[in-house]
Amino acid sequence: MADTLLDDVAELLRDTAADIVLPLFRKLDEADITEKAPGELVTVADQRAEEMITAGLRRLRPGSVVVGEEAVAADPGLLRHLRGGGDVWVVDPIDGTANFAAGRRPFALMVALLTDGEPVASWILDPLAGTLATARAGAGTRLDGHRVEPPVAGTGPAALWGSVTTRYLPAATRQRVEAGATRLGGLVPGHHCAGREYLDLLTGQRQYVLFWRTMPWDHAPGALLLREAGGVADRLDGSAYHPAEEGLGLLIAASPQVWTEVHDALLGELGH
Repeated sequence: MADTLLDDVAELLRDTAADIVLPLFRKLDEADITEKAPGELVTVADQRAEEMITAGLRRLRPGSVVVGEEAVAADPGLLRHLRGGGDVWVVDPIDGTANFAAGRRPFALMVALLTDGEPVASWILDPLAGTLATARAGAGTRLDGHRVEPPVAGTGPAALWGSVTTRYLPAATRQRVEAGATRLGGLVPGHHCAGREYLDLLTGQRQYVLFWRTMPWDHAPGALLLREAGGVADRLDGSAYHPAEEGLGLLIAASPQVWTEVHDALLGELGH
């Protein structure tokens, strides 16, 4: 895949952020925010951004399929394309919608490209921070144009800091995780924005994040970015995350060593 595609999609995301997302940040009326499901917000910015991104991606790859978060909310059958052939885009027009709707940061625009069912490229843009991460399968990850190098060996569990998304975590698992975190460096507050969590692993601001829900638009982009930077995005049983596979629980970590140390501390036998 030519690197020009990485640049073209990056430009599309920046244009969408500049033309639609940022002008509506902290400018939404009550009528601009609705619930597509109980507790799941959607804004006019999400909808308009997805429309612009979808049109742009189809121009870049005629005949490709776009599986966008908002389109799937209207037609869940679109998810079948994640197992199909050809080029399939996975789009989260605004990751962190609750933050965006409340006028808080962070939020991100995210895209992943699957070819014949396998992730081959991904993009995450944090428009307020001006941070862009891109990856191409087999060619590494770049953050603001600079290659992300795999982290050096860790200094033990006590030096590991990360976050756990507890909103959907079962109570018993949450108690186990919170107790296990005392054997690590500690827990830091989550961003309520998966895209920013992945970016923070790439920049070394945290070393792990535990998620419970694993929707494809939330994790397909970041999982490839992280793996191409030497990190791990695996289910709690140690199997590799794939956006087409349904399931609960995902532990992402800066390196295989970190993944093992965090998994043992937080989950132990619960993860197997």
